[in-house]
Amino acid sequence: MSSALTIARPYARAAFALARDSSMPLWAIRLGFAAQIAADARVQSLLGNPALEAADAVALVAPPGPPDAHFAQFLGVLADNGRLALLPDIYAIFTQLRAEAERVVRAKVTSATPLDEAELGKLRVALAKRLGTQVEVTTAVDPDLIGGAVIDAGDVVIDGSLRNKLARLQTALAG
Repeated sequence: MSSALTIARPYARAAFALARDSSMPLWAIRLGFAAQIAADARVQSLLGNPALEAADAVALVAPPGPPDAHFAQFLGVLADNGRLALLPDIYAIFTQLRAEAERVVRAKVTSATPLDEAELGKLRVALAKRLGTQVEVTTAVDPDLIGGAVIDAGDVVIDGSLRNKLARLQTALAG
């Protein structure tokens, strides 16, 4: 896994540089599409087939619509080097580089019950104030938390779950 990320990193940086010079949102969409296709197990097995020509491999993962010369060339380089299977890793690193450049923090909020839009709005504002940057929030539900929420914003993790509070209380009572 870390080996794949090491190999994917220079390609992601190259894609980011190309995207910065043209259209970042369009590159993100195209790269995301190609990564999603490449992540499919059936496509992975095809990409690993030595009989598959590079042009056919590019056509397999290329997004529909009018082709972009730079993006097609990027996919061609990946195909020539046998790296199309790394597209999901390349996209993940690309997304991280884009978020850093745009000063956006991605936070995942896992709560015991689904959060409504008003709660998410308040949470987004509080996180933006605390982190000093724009925040994009994704949500997940984990009933095992019992109550409360866990917020994971990269280097900052805030565990306000009832499960964690009970575990700390149990430790305090036992110790």
